[in-house]
Amino acid sequence: MDAASEPEGLEASDDAAAAGPDSAGRSLDARLVRRLLAVLGNPPIEFELAWTRERIAGPGSAVAKLRIANRSTLIGILSDPRLRFGDAYSAGQVEIEGDLVQLLEIIYRSAPTGAHSGALARVLNNWRHRPRRNTLIGSRNNIHRHYDLGNEFYSLWLGETMAYTCAYYPTADATLDEAQVAKMDHVCRKLQLTAGDSVVEAGCGWGTLALHMASRFGARVRAFNISKEQIAFARARAREQGLEGRVEFVEDDYRNISGRYDVFVSVGMLEHVGVENYPELGRIARRAIGGEGRGLIHSIGRNHPEPLHPWVERRIFPGAYPPSLSEMMQIFEPSRLSVLDVENIRLHYALTLRAWLALYERAVDKVHAMFDDVFVRMWRLYLAGSIAGFETGTLQLFQVLFTGEENNRIPLTREFMYPH
Repeated sequence: MDAASEPEGLEASDDAAAAGPDSAGRSLDARLVRRLLAVLGNPPIEFELAWTRERIAGPGSAVAKLRIANRSTLIGILSDPRLRFGDAYSAGQVEIEGDLVQLLEIIYRSAPTGAHSGALARVLNNWRHRPRRNTLIGSRNNIHRHYDLGNEFYSLWLGETMAYTCAYYPTADATLDEAQVAKMDHVCRKLQLTAGDSVVEAGCGWGTLALHMASRFGARVRAFNISKEQIAFARARAREQGLEGRVEFVEDDYRNISGRYDVFVSVGMLEHVGVENYPELGRIARRAIGGEGRGLIHSIGRNHPEPLHPWVERRIFPGAYPPSLSEMMQIFEPSRLSVLDVENIRLHYALTLRAWLALYERAVDKVHAMFDDVFVRMWRLYLAGSIAGFETGTLQLFQVLFTGEENNRIPLTREFMYPH
């Protein structure tokens, strides 16, 4: 990552540097790099080959340098850039000199979009990187691999709220914890939550929103989650705050939600549902709130249907999929749920992720002691890549407010959503 990790003798390769990309371009290795640059859309980055000391750059002034350890790593990345680059970086076979987030943003902006990458290439890529399915058993396994890494790990960088979803920044200089509380208030105002309302939450994380709805708004909440670690943490928090009588944390799948409620809410869970299960989720929400209840779904999304980045799905978020708005409509339309409002707060997620990454880097020695160097680099890349995704518009963050079709108690303006 830094100059200290440079292979011995590489910093003295003045002749190779002076030779420049034209003379290096005649070698086989340089031709492979040129091909990789073309695949990436010729971004302004420089490659340095540790085994030949050659440097090959894309057009323009390079914003960062990638130092590749050996030829097999280069060939691997060229064979499957979207998966192999992340693995090579995690293993330390790719070192980056420069700002990691800026590098990833340049690559995201330069890379050909799905519409221009060729039909055969898209079919092969989708076949090769099919996400894992979210069956009852599959969902539990997928969630376990990500959320059960340990509450101590997540507490190092999520802040005091332990909210692992997009915050809502009332001002750009708000703290992470202030923004997370503002997000929860924003959600509760949208839902017009009042004392005595009954709420069912599908996917509750460490229980932050459920406890907030109970303590700040007087609601009665039943929250579902299949992560054993998170449920244990949430129940302990409820006991500490004296809210056991108002909040019930259920270790079960959202598909087993039963009963009638005033409000249905899901924040940061839809990404783990799978598009094939959206109609069922809609039926569950409709059954829960009937024809007059209120609901809100908050989810990472896309501007058009496209799978999650394959490296993130394979190494970080198994089974995850960020839907487009058209795909999300498969939740609401078949179950006669009326969409009242859609808000896109993607730039808030970029700010949230920057705060998480800063805390992560501050605690990196503790993370290393818990896991290893591969894990440290893998999660650094995941957080940095997510920032780049939201800042370039590759990823979106949708909040969709909805109600049963029979509800006429709807405010005439959006004024109720904002503090007075």
